Amino acid sequence: MSNVFYRSAKPYPVAVRAEGVFLWDDEGRRYLDGSSGALVANVGHGRAEVARAMAEQAGRLAFAHGSQFSSDVLEEYAGRLARFLGLPSHRLWAVSGGSEANESAIKLARQYHVERGEPGRYKVVTRVPSYHGASLGALAASGMGARRELYTPLMRQEAWPKLARPDPSLSGEADAERLRAVLEAAGPETVAAFLCEPVVGASDAALAPNPGYHARVAEICREYGVLFIADEVMCGMGRCGAPLAVRPGSSGHREDPTPDLVVLGKGLAAGYAPLAGVMASAEVYGAVMDGSGAFKHGFTYAGHPVSVAAGGAVLDILEREGLVAAARERGAQLLTGLRDLQTRHPQVLEARGHGLLLGLVLGDPATGEAYPAPGVAERVARAAKSLGLLTYPGSGALDGVRGDHLLLGPPLSISEAEVAQLLELLDRALSDH
Repeated sequence: MSNVFYRSAKPYPVAVRAEGVFLWDDEGRRYLDGSSGALVANVGHGRAEVARAMAEQAGRLAFAHGSQFSSDVLEEYAGRLARFLGLPSHRLWAVSGGSEANESAIKLARQYHVERGEPGRYKVVTRVPSYHGASLGALAASGMGARRELYTPLMRQEAWPKLARPDPSLSGEADAERLRAVLEAAGPETVAAFLCEPVVGASDAALAPNPGYHARVAEICREYGVLFIADEVMCGMGRCGAPLAVRPGSSGHREDPTPDLVVLGKGLAAGYAPLAGVMASAEVYGAVMDGSGAFKHGFTYAGHPVSVAAGGAVLDILEREGLVAAARERGAQLLTGLRDLQTRHPQVLEARGHGLLLGLVLGDPATGEAYPAPGVAERVARAAKSLGLLTYPGSGALDGVRGDHLLLGPPLSISEAEVAQLLELLDRALSDH
């Protein structure tokens, strides 16, 4: 008998080894990691240099509590990360996971307004669907019915006004203008922040608004005195073909926006250690430090030196191997292949995405709409796994129940031949469903 509390009652193979884009279980079966776990393993598995950096740091300084010390590895990494992201004046609040990072951003937005003499601002506008984490505050911010419903009695619902999902039929600017109506309905003097995923992840696979959306959102937020928070836990750190998905550098409309807070995770340490964080603007940081002088929040492992060392080694690989550009190139190859699959598998209603954050929308080919009950994405994912391909299925994008999708996001280090292999396995899985 196992003493492990599993996430569900399904059987779990035991993973024993991983290298590049592949994992092996204890029965010797190999899996192509088409989803980087949960879009985490951005630089691929088995990077010995990351393990060495962690071991060396653990030998020097494994832990120092963030309420008492900084560390040289954290100071160096924060500067490097700010430069990589093109946010030279932002400051890093480093934590252990995306849920912690989004909790931190929500609390920081609230404290920012209190420090500035506006204690009536506490609401955070988010979108439906969306997913910002599993902790209670991050889950309250999320617009993902299936994960949220059980816990709604613990939430103050009116604190989380909801904006509709991006609408690709609208121009980016017109789409963003819908935020104005939500702010007015909520009472703009009560709103602290607008929080969104620039490219949606688990809740609506790889959905993104048209160019100009985020720049207009940033303008509306400034107009109403609301902080703009970009949740880049999944889509950031090069996954979408730019250091930040909210600033692709190719919108063609106007200068890419600079959010007040950028939330990062997953790809920061690429699965080698728990690491996430918030990049806060100089204005937000200054409001706290020049006001009360302390962020009223914290976690035991915030800024953990060994995790930060892993982040530094991962950043070395990203920069040295040009993996941001690789995400654009291999992503274009994979998206072309997915659209080819769409022509041959009528249950694939749409193939979309940016860089190596890609999604298939699945549904009824007779109607071109979602199936009345979800389940096809899970079945396709099971078939793919039986063939040796790992994917990330999901449902509920339309109304919390209906809507099947499959998220794909292999390591940014995937080769051209491995992309072709992924497509061949996915083709076979779709053929059975």
